[in-house]
Amino acid sequence: MPETEMVDDTLRQRAIALYDRFTHDGMDRRAFFAELSRIAGGAAAANLLLAGIAANPAAAALTAPDDPGITVKRVRWKVAPGRMLAGYRVMPSGTPAGPLPLVMVIHENRGLNPHIEDIARRLALAGFIALAPDFLSARGGTPKNEDRARTLIGQLDLGRTTADAVATVLMLSKDPAGNGKVGAVGFCWGGALTDRVAVAAGGSLRAAVSYYGPAPDPAEAAKVKAAMMLHYAGLDDRVNATARPWVEALRAAHVRYESYLYPNVNHAFNNDTAPDRYNAEAAKLAWDRTIRFLKTQLA
Repeated sequence: MPETEMVDDTLRQRAIALYDRFTHDGMDRRAFFAELSRIAGGAAAANLLLAGIAANPAAAALTAPDDPGITVKRVRWKVAPGRMLAGYRVMPSGTPAGPLPLVMVIHENRGLNPHIEDIARRLALAGFIALAPDFLSARGGTPKNEDRARTLIGQLDLGRTTADAVATVLMLSKDPAGNGKVGAVGFCWGGALTDRVAVAAGGSLRAAVSYYGPAPDPAEAAKVKAAMMLHYAGLDDRVNATARPWVEALRAAHVRYESYLYPNVNHAFNNDTAPDRYNAEAAKLAWDRTIRFLKTQLA
């Protein structure tokens, strides 16, 4: 590989690590951009780097909302007295041969955005009833500004949010079009919440798939009744430091689990709206594993 390409790749990885600090550790935007400009050698170069690293809400989806194979609805449901969630529900169109398995899709720390809605549609096209809640419903819903969305998500009460997710699992289990068997899949912040829902939901949750989510306290592993699938990125040191103890605790607690580490890919490798972090090969492999797992566990 030419030396310039090696330098470019090293620079990109430094920028990705910095962006991870900004999006997950509460780093101030001005401080982030100042440091990114220093790394890149100027503001213009920093903007070019950021365009490849950050998720682009205008990026083309892999599925279409008006795909004839699915039916899409905006829905609301009660999770506690005086508290409602809004969300995006998708199911296969037409008359199914029988009741369908159900999956809750838990968004990243950007909230319920077009990318997560696209994920829900992919699940519906694979034969599931998919429901993507907006956990910022009580704050007026996910804002278009993702910095604002991250701030609002950082202010959520984790215990209450977990309880809302568990209430959603219970609601889904009673969906008249469903078979009563509910799974969850989540990404980043949503991957972490997926693990926590697996701890809190007991036998109500049949399967949980966590993509690069910081793991809970390993002492909680014995409470998990769901079958678990865990996807981790090889370059994601921040999350992987929590992953190893969590996987070991699941094994010790005799929880059914599958854990995969994808070498040389970054956190958020499944998010196709962030070109410099997305890895098509790893994303396809992880998604194929996810669909196979959910079909098996929710049959």
